[in-house]
Amino acid sequence: MRFGITTTFTVLTVTALLIAIGCAGSAASQNENAAAAAQSTPVPAATKNASMTAGETSTAAVSDELFDGKKIVKTDADWRKQLSPEQYYVLREEGTERPYTGELNDNKEVGDYHCAACKLKLFSSKTKYDSETGWPSFYQPINKKNVTEKPEKAGDDRIEVECARCGSHLGHVFDDGPEPTGLRYCMNSLALKFEKAK
Repeated sequence: MRFGITTTFTVLTVTALLIAIGCAGSAASQNENAAAAAQSTPVPAATKNASMTAGETSTAAVSDELFDGKKIVKTDADWRKQLSPEQYYVLREEGTERPYTGELNDNKEVGDYHCAACKLKLFSSKTKYDSETGWPSFYQPINKKNVTEKPEKAGDDRIEVECARCGSHLGHVFDDGPEPTGLRYCMNSLALKFEKAK
């Protein structure tokens, strides 16, 4: 009788242990699955941006190297606040500065020329040359996508050149330039911002 009770107790004990081990394993498996799910769940963009410190910059920042098709549109009031009166006259009212008055006409430093209104890179010092016209001249833009060329107003045979991103007036292009393009991009100094190569 004692043997039967002992055997029964042993069987019950072993069974209880097996059940406990099975439950623990199941719980551990559930914890592992939950951790894996948490790792694979994407963090919402708003949460990512909210965790950035004040000094950090988003990787989605607009590139000034190549026009990506996204236009910059501002009101005239906003442009007037951003630009000097002389820049506004040239960039937004399609004016022309007097020849030999622009500070970039005789600039011979190595670097790049950006749009003075939106900073898109337009020309390189490598393609700048002395056209003896009194305006900064280049035989080609850094990338054709960065500029827009369109016929001037009715009665004018000139081809106007604008910044592709913000639509600001830069100057005109003529077919009397040097090789290899035979073009002369005649720009206003006030429409450009020069950045010296580092």
